[in-house]
Amino acid sequence: MSKQHPGPPRMAAIWCPDWPVTVARAEAGLPDSEPVAVLTANRVVACSHAARRQGIRRGMRRREAQARCPELVIRPRNLAAEARAFEPVLTAIESVALGVELGRPGLAMIGIRGATRYFGGETAVVHALAQTIAEHTEDVLIGVADGAFAAEQAARRGVVIPAGSSADFLADLPIATLDDPGLVDLLTRLGIRTLGAFAALPVADAQARFGPAGTWAHRQAAGLDSRPIAGRLPPAEFEVSIALEPPLDRVDTIAFTARGAIERFVGELAEAGLACSCFELVAQTDRGEETVRRWRHAGVLTAVDVTDRVRWQLEGWLSRAAGEPNAPSGPVNLLRLSPVETVPTGTHQRALWGGDGAGDERAHRALARVQTLLGHGSVLTPVLGGGRGPAQRTRLVPWGDDPGEPATAPWPGRLPSPAPSVLIDPPQPVQVLDEAGRTVRVTERGTVPAPPARYAGSTGQATAITQWAGPWPVDERWWDAESARQLARMQLVDATGRAYLVCYDRTGGQWLLEGIYD
Repeated sequence: MSKQHPGPPRMAAIWCPDWPVTVARAEAGLPDSEPVAVLTANRVVACSHAARRQGIRRGMRRREAQARCPELVIRPRNLAAEARAFEPVLTAIESVALGVELGRPGLAMIGIRGATRYFGGETAVVHALAQTIAEHTEDVLIGVADGAFAAEQAARRGVVIPAGSSADFLADLPIATLDDPGLVDLLTRLGIRTLGAFAALPVADAQARFGPAGTWAHRQAAGLDSRPIAGRLPPAEFEVSIALEPPLDRVDTIAFTARGAIERFVGELAEAGLACSCFELVAQTDRGEETVRRWRHAGVLTAVDVTDRVRWQLEGWLSRAAGEPNAPSGPVNLLRLSPVETVPTGTHQRALWGGDGAGDERAHRALARVQTLLGHGSVLTPVLGGGRGPAQRTRLVPWGDDPGEPATAPWPGRLPSPAPSVLIDPPQPVQVLDEAGRTVRVTERGTVPAPPARYAGSTGQATAITQWAGPWPVDERWWDAESARQLARMQLVDATGRAYLVCYDRTGGQWLLEGIYD
């Protein structure tokens, strides 16, 4: 007895016509009546209905399209924006049936065997999909057929093809329906104009004449596309909500009650091969007040670490006196934990026997607790950032917050390395004199007419200058008259071997001491 091969699976295709145009129009705020064309490599890949009425077609060159429709709005294709905009549609499809396969932004496939049983028929599945997707886009067509290729063609016409009839449905479609320009051109020159004519060729002849790609196209044309759906799995949800019934106002009781859910939060991440390095904790009272805080950790957060941070955040919040900003007026009835940043398990390993890293861990825990009790901005970390002067390059961020990406942009006029070891804040007035005892000036062109010879600090005692470098002129915020500054920095070395960083303010004609090199 010969083995029977199963036929093509029943599939539904969801097609949003002219999706690149829909996204481009939304980004530019264009009205529906405006003729729009989206181009890639100077060729039209999608156009609006208004543009098609003017004779614009896919594959047309830009110059020809603009000649046919001078008022045509040209937009470059943005595949990333199309994918982002299509994500809510995919999520809506997954609410009806899991295992969505994304063909491209604007086209998705699903197998409907299970959904048909649940909803009671293919027509009911189509109605459920249309109703769910309508919340995100109104321009959508859905088709059902045997196999992905026939389902896509059915979606372009908005029809449901009965089981076993896909070959008859495809037979009259033009050969250009195949997504293979080279094969389509060859078949056209051979006199094959429809999919049915191509499907009528013997399989062996198609394989011998057109190769593997032609063989697969031959199966598609015959309605024998049996490829299964390569559906994506929806992302796992690791957020944990802890409802406290009755509401609680004692920190230790809340932490004890939440301990099991916290262990589940960390365990589910571990089962997925992940560890949490930053999470968000939301605590809410029964009267609607809430506190939100993101906790970051140098390594990975264990269940004990998360429990400690829940306790610290609640201690700082529940201890606020009435009248203080966001002071709670009732007991806590809800906790919500959400992972913000995760890393693969094993990325961070703790030291054995309390070795290297144990001290850092204790310091981190102590600083995090102080920050919780005294306020988010009570513990600050210096971070090197962008700027021209050394004081501008240093900024303070709250402990545990993301310092952001290091500044890599060029800063014309930036002081070269090394930076001074001591910064004077605020800068102190000093004197930089030439041989004649006059104040050294820096011109608009950044030149020094008379070189510096003596330096006098706050004591007024002048010392000889043996070496100097600069000036480095800076013209900051020239577009704003109130905050504009014209500065020039110089490095000086006096006779005692001490080095200084001084700054000449051209607006006031004054020298200021910004730093000392020790």
